[in-house]
Order: sequence, then structure tokens, then C-alpha cells
Amino acid sequence: MEDNFNKHLGNKLKLRRLALGLTQTKVAKAINVTFQQIQKYEKGTNGVSSIRLLQLANYLKVPVNYFFEDFSEYLINLEKSQEGHMNINYNFLTKLYAELNSDQKIKFTKSLQLSSNISKVG
Repeated sequence: MEDNFNKHLGNKLKLRRLALGLTQTKVAKAINVTFQQIQKYEKGTNGVSSIRLLQLANYLKVPVNYFFEDFSEYLINLEKSQEGHMNINYNFLTKLYAELNSDQKIKFTKSLQLSSNISKVG
């Protein structure tokens, strides 16, 4: 799967770069890598680290999830999360909540109430 994703990401990168009329060299300079590295990203030979992905997204003026769009594994997980089937680690959430001080718990509760009201309206 990783190879498929590298190729997918590389195609998305190339499409966006060309749409903006940028050269591999210009993109490379912007994120402080060689143009050969951009070539390898675009071919899917090399994977892109998370920080590089963020730099590319910022420079190419797209959200990070642009690179995941149309990738089958991403779409499957996106559908699951929208259906509410995403596996949530409630123990982790409970532990985090327990570590909040009382002021943070009040703010958190207000945020939950706000988001609940917003989702009811939308």
C-alpha cells in the first residue's frame, strides 16, 4: 500500500505543480530540497515526510488532505468516520479529561455544548 500511496501523492504533487506553472527546481528551492528529490517524490520512488508534506501543501496553496483525495484507503476511512464507525479510544479520552484542571474542564464542556448545538442546527 505504501508504494501505491507514494505514487498517488507524487501524481497529485505533479498535477498541482504543473497547474501552477512551477518547475521542479522552484518547488525544490521553496522547501529546501534538490530538484532530484522532487522528481523522486513525483515518481513515487521516495516517500514524503510529514513536515515536507506540510511544506509542499503550504507552498502549493492546498490543504494537506489534497494529497490524500481520491486515494482508496483514505476514502474508506473517511466514509467510516462519517458513518461514526471510526474506532475511538475512549480510555485515552477519559485519561486526558481526567488530567484537565477544573477551569479546562469547564471550557471543554462549553466547547462540547457549542459543537453539539452547531451540529443540531446544521
